[in-house]
Amino acid sequence: MNDWPQGWSDDNRGDRYGRGSASAQPEGARVMRQVRRGPAAPPGQGYGGVPQQPSYVNGRGHGGYNDDSGYDDGYDSGYNTGQVYGGGSGGSGGTGMREPRPAPNWRRRIKLTSITLATVLVVTTVATYFWADSKLNREVDLSKVIERPEAGEGTNYLIVGSDSREGMTDEQKKELHTGSAQGKRTDSMMILHVGSSGDTLISLPRDSNVTIPSFKGSDSGKFYEGTGRQVKLNAAYAEDGPELLVRTVEANTGLHIDHYVEIGFAGFANIVDSVGGVEIEIPKGGIKDSKSGADLEEGKQTLNGQEALAFVRTRYALPGSDLDRTKNQQKFLSALANQVATPGTVLNPFKLYPTMGAGLDSLIVDKDMSLYDLASMFWAMKSVSGGEGKSMNMPISGNSANGNLQWDTAKVKQLVEQLNNDEKVTVSDK
Repeated sequence: MNDWPQGWSDDNRGDRYGRGSASAQPEGARVMRQVRRGPAAPPGQGYGGVPQQPSYVNGRGHGGYNDDSGYDDGYDSGYNTGQVYGGGSGGSGGTGMREPRPAPNWRRRIKLTSITLATVLVVTTVATYFWADSKLNREVDLSKVIERPEAGEGTNYLIVGSDSREGMTDEQKKELHTGSAQGKRTDSMMILHVGSSGDTLISLPRDSNVTIPSFKGSDSGKFYEGTGRQVKLNAAYAEDGPELLVRTVEANTGLHIDHYVEIGFAGFANIVDSVGGVEIEIPKGGIKDSKSGADLEEGKQTLNGQEALAFVRTRYALPGSDLDRTKNQQKFLSALANQVATPGTVLNPFKLYPTMGAGLDSLIVDKDMSLYDLASMFWAMKSVSGGEGKSMNMPISGNSANGNLQWDTAKVKQLVEQLNNDEKVTVSDK
């Protein structure tokens, strides 16, 4: 029995559009027509320009077969997905699926991330520089120093450790064994030469015999004529402060001082504590000194701020007194500089900023000192600690008539000549 209206067969549907349009039985969506994709049909084919539809046998709308030519490659097999006329929400392909997301542009992402990180680094560095620069106490005016020697090659720093108790409470003075003396004096003095032929750290014993030259008062501006008066080196600082100390060192050595750096008791202890202590080798027999408060056993150990201050101040418990103390001071300051310059401090903001804050707050420097100059000083001290430089005392020939330590004039002259010419120092302090 033929189900087609008026006996139509699959072969004589003609050009009429659709199938079963007169049938009493409604067709399901499964057998609805679908427009062929591709170019428009030639004139005369199909209804109103619509291409002739594929045949359907036994209700099969799948497979694209007809009776004349077999497989009809124009049939859209996506019909049974429920899509009509290639429609769908998936895009122009009519597959009903979303177009795949484009692959992420990793090169662009990496570029943007690098730019962001570089910007943050630059901003942080600039902000840190201005913060640190603002904390420097530029109190010493070297322009007040008169009759200065010619500047040589390299850079010379005069590093001073004072016994200033400024800002310390009574409890801190007791804990650090500093006493309560008014004013301030120099406990240690060193010349650090930074040059291309190696860095040299030279201690100037506080009991060194020197001649006070003519000078101009740092506060009064009054001129004081030199009388040949001989005193201990630390007396120059006590008499008229850093400017007269620089003037006295230059006049007695012939070495031009480029920068001045000073630190007091409390500042020294704070810096040591901020880096978590400094490892040092205590000499055989240990150190015990009631005046400085030192009570240290022999061997390698990490000293906190209080212990470190006691260590660098001790002299009565040492065989060589002040000469041995200067060696301990050199050793400790080099170790401290080495500790500050470690990646664990420099790359850790939780240690770097407290260390910088403690150090910069505690230092007194000359008006021309820059952060670059200060960093150069610390790196030079680190190189001395690492064996790349030389550390020594000012050569001593014995005691002068007044009991002070007398410098070896010939060796001092040779030493200053080598420093001024930025040559490798060959002079010995023995």
